[in-house]
Amino acid sequence: MVKRLLITALLLSAAPAFADEPAPAASVLDTDGFTEPLKELKFNPGLDQREFERATLDALEVYDPMESWNRRVYHFNYRFDQWVFLPVVNGYRYVTPQFVRSGVSNFFSNLGDVPNLLNSLLQFKGKRSLDITARLLVNTTIGVFGLWDPATMMGVPKQNEDFGQTLGVWGVPSGPYVMLPILGPSNLRDTGGLVVDYSAENQINFLNVAQVSSNHPAIWVLRAIDKRYTTNFRYGQMNSPFEYEKVRYVYTESRKLQIAE
Repeated sequence: MVKRLLITALLLSAAPAFADEPAPAASVLDTDGFTEPLKELKFNPGLDQREFERATLDALEVYDPMESWNRRVYHFNYRFDQWVFLPVVNGYRYVTPQFVRSGVSNFFSNLGDVPNLLNSLLQFKGKRSLDITARLLVNTTIGVFGLWDPATMMGVPKQNEDFGQTLGVWGVPSGPYVMLPILGPSNLRDTGGLVVDYSAENQINFLNVAQVSSNHPAIWVLRAIDKRYTTNFRYGQMNSPFEYEKVRYVYTESRKLQIAE
């Protein structure tokens, strides 16, 4: 009897403590799907890559008032590359050993450092100008007129500058997008820059190459083949019907980054 009374007293004294504890909250279902959004997310099983790309084309918009003409030129470049340029490049790769192709690429790359230096100076890039000057001196002397590239091995990598980039640094707008025959994507500003760079290289006549090339057009042909050989881009490699828009966008944004660096 005494034990029962003690147990009853203990239970009565503990009741207020249990009463102070909050009751567990009942789980509330989120009807709008934010608790478990994947349950409410509806997928379209028929949505493929092309439909997704078409839905995101607004993000790839670039000022292109001559788009109709540019697309025709793009198609021409595609076929010219497929039927002429790449077969010639493949033949060039087949008949010339690797060390010859490397020497040709290094030689023309060394010539390209002349306009690189001029544009770097026009942009007041002091350190880059010194680096390009060092590359020219080392590769032209130790590298035997640029056939070898010891400057890169010495930690002085190639820096690309052009007059279109120089104009951009000084605030000249890019203007409309332009697709150049054979040369590929550009814009109005960069197209003018190509003409200036070409004229400057001819006037300087570094290593007398410009004068010799005027008498031997085969040198220009070899330079064009080497340029295509060292360019990794291949038309159609994106496997997308919107390749034109992607190439246009990538070119435009990459030029902005080059100007901003």
